[in-house]
Amino acid sequence: MQSPRLFAYRFQIVKLAAEARLPVMGMFVNFAQAGALLSYGPDVVDMCSRPSEYVDRILKGTKPGDLPIQRPQKFDFVLNMRTAKALHLTIPQSILMRADQVIR
Repeated sequence: MQSPRLFAYRFQIVKLAAEARLPVMGMFVNFAQAGALLSYGPDVVDMCSRPSEYVDRILKGTKPGDLPIQRPQKFDFVLNMRTAKALHLTIPQSILMRADQVIR
């Protein structure tokens, strides 16, 4: 699970994993950008923009207890091909086509 502590140490975690030739997966895009093999998790921008809808509805008179619990609706799948090459992994074209972003 992603946590602020893991976020702060993501570069060290990825570096240690690379030295041990281990693939790393993160929950948010920043892990793949730091060198993890892949990340799959909720789109942070989407998650951060959705609370404004709740505030708007509350300001218009809706009781907070009447609002449904929201779950992430958009997920990002990011592959880091530099890391895949360093680990001598071949990523099938079908997986590459599903990725929202491929880091080359």
